[in-house]
Amino acid sequence: MSNFLTSSIGKKVIMSLSGLFLIMFLCVHLSVNLLLLVGPDAFNAGCEFMALPVIKVIEPILALGFIVHIVWASILTIQNQKARPMKYAMRSQSQNCSWPSRNMYILGALVLAFLALHICNFWFSFKFGDITDHYELVSTTLMQPVYAIIYIIAAILLGLHLSHGFWSAFQTIGFSNQIWRKRLEYIAYFFAIVFAVGFSIIPIYFMIFGK
Repeated sequence: MSNFLTSSIGKKVIMSLSGLFLIMFLCVHLSVNLLLLVGPDAFNAGCEFMALPVIKVIEPILALGFIVHIVWASILTIQNQKARPMKYAMRSQSQNCSWPSRNMYILGALVLAFLALHICNFWFSFKFGDITDHYELVSTTLMQPVYAIIYIIAAILLGLHLSHGFWSAFQTIGFSNQIWRKRLEYIAYFFAIVFAVGFSIIPIYFMIFGK
């Protein structure tokens, strides 16, 4: 078992499973965030739900999922670069795979950079601050054009990351063949669009209809 976990395929499986786990979190996170469009009471109630003890238990598991996904992605990227010291021709590379698949690590790193900013602006305030009106804090922040644009760009980058990562994860764990490969690609594009549009529409809404 230890040999499998330290092998290249083992690391890919772990990264894939952690990635699928994070996608489930994103579904919950987007659902709560979309309550911002409903109103203060709905969003604040969603935040209160996320503060329940059972949800708090999941937080360290979620953090571990992020750490595992990032560390294993970094290790695999470094190993792949060492295994292929000679770069392939760009024309041949673009014909063989999509742009997101060639830049998964860069996309992930950019999303991670936004996540760090997001945590500093919201999570720390929710967790350790004296915030009683979560809606006020989030809506006021998203009305700022610079942060709103950064938020939208991050949502698009996340969508691009998932457009390859979703079906690739299933392929890694063995749930893929000629029939399912296409189906999984369509599902991946669906998730990519849902997350990109879903997260982007929130700052757009506040920039247009904010105070």
